[in-house]
Amino acid sequence: MHRSLHIDVITIFPGMLEGFLRESMIKRACKIDAVRIRCINLREFTTDAHRTTDDRPYGGGPGMVMKPEPLFQAVESVLTTESRVVLMTPQGTPFCQGTAKKLSHEKQLIIICGHYEGVDERVRDALVTDEISIGDYVLTNGVLPGAVLIDAVVRLLPRVLGGGEEALEMESFSSGLLDYPQYTRPPTYRGMEVPEILQSGDHEAISHWRHQQALRRTHDRRPDLLE
Repeated sequence: MHRSLHIDVITIFPGMLEGFLRESMIKRACKIDAVRIRCINLREFTTDAHRTTDDRPYGGGPGMVMKPEPLFQAVESVLTTESRVVLMTPQGTPFCQGTAKKLSHEKQLIIICGHYEGVDERVRDALVTDEISIGDYVLTNGVLPGAVLIDAVVRLLPRVLGGGEEALEMESFSSGLLDYPQYTRPPTYRGMEVPEILQSGDHEAISHWRHQQALRRTHDRRPDLLE
């Protein structure tokens, strides 16, 4: 019997995820019950009339910091003994395919999407199990990074992709290399030809060519992966 991955996304901008959850692979994954995704509006866990989720930082400095009270209550409203609480932050560990694969085996992910100058450090200390960054740059808030993480994780769940395990194994980063060049019909377009070997029907030769091309592309574009 299959199980569903439960993902709870905590944000002050739940509307940013509406279109993402209703389209393409994520929509299919929800339809076949491979994943259950719930958006939690952090403002529902505030107690003041203005539904305030941030305040000025102690010690001074620019910007605002997300308050601990709403975040603690929002996380604890869905927290179980099997939860992994993920904070999307530029200070986190760089996200990679290996991390996506590990998270795809979890039973529940609670994703905290930060905003402003970050979250009160007590949230990190008491609630967060994983801090993840999708790159060395700063975005307005953590919703888009959260969507990136969800997409990368959900596509690894059983039954979500039509191509199955073989399709996943052949993708970039799954083998530690970038993907090889891909072609489809027509064989000639604007004077550009599909390599003859791909039209030869010699599967062993094609496999060797693809591996060599993946090595070459990785060496040229991401030599750090070969280390």
